[in-house]
Amino acid sequence: MFFSKTFAVAVAAFFVQSTLAADCARKYTVKEGDICDSISAANQVSTYQLAVVNHGLVDEGCSNLAPGQEICLGYPSEDCSTTYVVQDNDTCDGINSAHSLNSTILYLNNPQINQACDNIYIGEVLCVAQNVQVPPAPAGAIPATAIPATATPAVPSAIKTPAGAQPPFL
Repeated sequence: MFFSKTFAVAVAAFFVQSTLAADCARKYTVKEGDICDSISAANQVSTYQLAVVNHGLVDEGCSNLAPGQEICLGYPSEDCSTTYVVQDNDTCDGINSAHSLNSTILYLNNPQINQACDNIYIGEVLCVAQNVQVPPAPAGAIPATAIPATATPAVPSAIKTPAGAQPPFL
């Protein structure tokens, strides 16, 4: 029983790896200490795109990268290499303004951003191309919209004050 499950997992991983290799425009070999955001920033690929093109190979938390593993960075004609790394206090309006984007293009290239744009985080890599360049999410796969537990939101939540209380002076 264990052998058959192990064999099935190995075959599935090989199939995903073989499929990615055939369709991949850019590849990257994982190094010790890499995380998805560091790979994305160093190779001008959005965090979303990296997750989508490696769906089934890299887990949702990007916790299963192994040194020597080859991953795909983008597909031909669906490869955004115009990127921006989110900084402290960034907002979608500010990113749009700085890159001469409208919000529709920003959201289409980065569908993991929620409508309120309160889920971008420091170190996240966004596609800031002038036209839609990222691949669609695989059928049935919804892009992660939550800020990873290990990440820091770009804009801290507003200070909540009890009703009738005066907010603190900062």
